[in-house]
Amino acid sequence: MSSIMEKARDLGNALARSDEYQALRRAMDAVDEDRELVELRNRIETLEQELETSVRAGQEPSEDLRREYSEVAEALQARPAFQRVVAAQANFEKVMYRVNETVAQGIEEGARSRIILS
Repeated sequence: MSSIMEKARDLGNALARSDEYQALRRAMDAVDEDRELVELRNRIETLEQELETSVRAGQEPSEDLRREYSEVAEALQARPAFQRVVAAQANFEKVMYRVNETVAQGIEEGARSRIILS
């Protein structure tokens, strides 16, 4: 089992050094440094909590709350730094999809193998 964990750690290290992950980290760091974007993110989180509270209470969120949420979401999505994060995240997710597919393929091949490894 420790061999598997060691290989998993190596995979994690390799993923962290990938161009896609590095681009995602840079994009996320840029978002954290954009004061207006941070304020928009904080506002949308507050609005999401208010929406969730209304729904959990069995109430329809007010029109003003829905409108403000929509406006803040549009403003957030229009920011170039936010768009870069979304694009970088999509690229990294593609890498992770391929990694997961490769791991699944390895599991299938290992399951068919008659050789038992300790």
